[in-house]
Amino acid sequence: MLVLASTSAYRRELLARLRLPFEVAAPQVDETPRPGEPPAQTALRLAQDKARAVASRFPQALVIGSDQVAELDGERLDKPGSHERARNQLTLLSGRAAVFHTAVALLNSTTGRMQARMVPTRVRFRQIGAAQIEAYLLKEQPYDCAGSAKSEGLGIALIEAIEGDDPTALIGLPLIALTDMLIAEGRPVV
Repeated sequence: MLVLASTSAYRRELLARLRLPFEVAAPQVDETPRPGEPPAQTALRLAQDKARAVASRFPQALVIGSDQVAELDGERLDKPGSHERARNQLTLLSGRAAVFHTAVALLNSTTGRMQARMVPTRVRFRQIGAAQIEAYLLKEQPYDCAGSAKSEGLGIALIEAIEGDDPTALIGLPLIALTDMLIAEGRPVV
């Protein structure tokens, strides 16, 4: 059995691309960063914590945890949650590059084996004017998206370049890394 420890619609859609049957379970994990914890480490810890939190409910499963933390100049950019915060994030990102740290963990709840990997993606944003930001936010409303730009939607128009090893990492679940982990557990995708 394969279980996605996430309530994210984006992660659910990405995992469905692999055409494997899976269940979804809410992980109930406190996502507060620890004092002094770097953004990449936060994402990696939370991916593992989410997998562990769900594994106890599924004793014979492969449980997938994932988390993403955006970083600009050493500062984390959380999900904005509001129009004003999204506007502020995009204003900060205009003409600059941010790193989106996406972590994936796979826990075999039968054996206790945990695999985890961090997949960073560097995103360079175009110069974005205030009118463009407002138009984008009204159309896309990316308030549940770290960094406020959905690359899988209209947010791609705000981006100048994307550099990374896995295009699905930026959306929230690195499928290349996950496929490697599934193979290591004897569960090939194709």
